[in-house]
Amino acid sequence: MIKNFLLPGFVFALVFLSCGPNLIYNQKFEIPESQWAYADTLDFNFNIPDTTSIYNIFLEVTHSTEFSKQNFYVLIHTQFPSGDRIREQVSLELSNQAGFWFGDCGSESCTLSIPLQEGAYFNQPGDYKITIEQYSRNPKLEGINSLALKIEETSNKRE
Repeated sequence: MIKNFLLPGFVFALVFLSCGPNLIYNQKFEIPESQWAYADTLDFNFNIPDTTSIYNIFLEVTHSTEFSKQNFYVLIHTQFPSGDRIREQVSLELSNQAGFWFGDCGSESCTLSIPLQEGAYFNQPGDYKITIEQYSRNPKLEGINSLALKIEETSNKRE
């Protein structure tokens, strides 16, 4: 009887666990006192060995439910293994115009996973660095608790 119960449970657990995202990178930075200053840049360093894989890149933002803005801006600097760098200004939308938060919210904070790039690929194998800096009108952006960069490898390959 126990064998009949354990085998299907084991197979179910194996299938369930194998269906999750394949995160190859997951780094989180807590923002001291929930005040993100201009000078507090966040550096995410990771290695990409496979240039044929397709990836999804997300920025996970945790903010206070008292955050006073609908969105805020960041500058994202990407440094490639070759040493080349690119910079992009990105608006991170946290709520709609009516003030309803997009994230998963509790009584004090919300967490939102924002896609930075889906279906991305890396042309060069090697070490990458993504630096994110606060780029709002305020020298200290209050209410941002943490930021995490997540890179998910998909099952798709480049042709």
